[in-house]
Amino acid sequence: MTSLRKIIHIDMDAFFASVEQRDNPSLRGKPVAVGGSGNRGVVAAASYEARKFGVRSAMSSKIAAQKCPNLIFVPPRFESYRAVSLQIRDIFASYTSLIEPLSLDEAYLDVTNNLLGIASATEIAQQIKAKIKNTTQLTASAGVSYNKFLAKIASDYNKPDGLFVIKPSQGEAFVEQLEIHRFHGIGKVTAEKMHKMGIFTGKDLKEYDEAFLKKHFGKIGSYYYYIARGIDDRPVNPDRTRKSVGSENTFHQDLTARAELQIGLEPLIQDVWRYCEKHQIYSRTVSLKVKFNDFQIITRSKTTLSPIIDSHLLERLSFELLEQLLPVAKGIRLLGISLSNLESTQDWEGKQLTLEF
Repeated sequence: MTSLRKIIHIDMDAFFASVEQRDNPSLRGKPVAVGGSGNRGVVAAASYEARKFGVRSAMSSKIAAQKCPNLIFVPPRFESYRAVSLQIRDIFASYTSLIEPLSLDEAYLDVTNNLLGIASATEIAQQIKAKIKNTTQLTASAGVSYNKFLAKIASDYNKPDGLFVIKPSQGEAFVEQLEIHRFHGIGKVTAEKMHKMGIFTGKDLKEYDEAFLKKHFGKIGSYYYYIARGIDDRPVNPDRTRKSVGSENTFHQDLTARAELQIGLEPLIQDVWRYCEKHQIYSRTVSLKVKFNDFQIITRSKTTLSPIIDSHLLERLSFELLEQLLPVAKGIRLLGISLSNLESTQDWEGKQLTLEF
């Protein structure tokens, strides 16, 4: 394990919806959904007032309206969101050059050796939150810890306008009591598999050694092993250029069952989505690559009418492509997920968000 660092994860609160409420006072205190209305629309973001009714991002607008009859739909203004994001990025840059954006509204900051020589990461987080509020009239939540995993988990506590700190002396105990479904990097399918194995908390996960977890979950089993102990040595990386948007994995054993295939897809989906968020690019086409144990390779693709703007939507589309192949008559040795028809957020500013169902 590397020496202890000071990591902050900043997450804006209901960002798109909050910008709309800020710029249009008549929307304040009301349930707002950013996205296209109608039967083919999809919710890009929901205000906290809307979330109380169960409205969430990637939900069809039709279902959202059923859950919240008074829901107000607002078309997205991505130029405005980008402008606010740049203001926030400038605030970050006054403290550190080690900034890893995940999307327009969240980022990791490594402030171990910060530009202002402030010893306390908590104090830096407080200052950043205050400057964001003063500059943009919006609130942000911050998580402070010694690694990225814990900092991101911490930022979700006490939302909105929250600040939560997990000290090095608290990390391992904190993870032990954490429910598996709250682990960043463990999706719904993997959580369900873990539940069947009797793994419900970090303490339960910690009972298994690395070899066991790699056997049952593949390469990502090593990640599970270490985060169960509060260990995450991934660095905070500024923007880097990558030639392709795709991820694939060859399995040690052939897969045939739906559940194990879904579990095999999850880390690939997360890997691709992290790249899209980090570089603020989106896609309308998702492709599934499958290599069988006789080395036959097939691909299946699906194209939506507008960009895939949520990781849950990408997961759903990927699983739908997988369902087209089930049941399989022979073992699968490789799975891959890739995105094409790439666009930056500026390419779809002002377009109504629609989804082909």
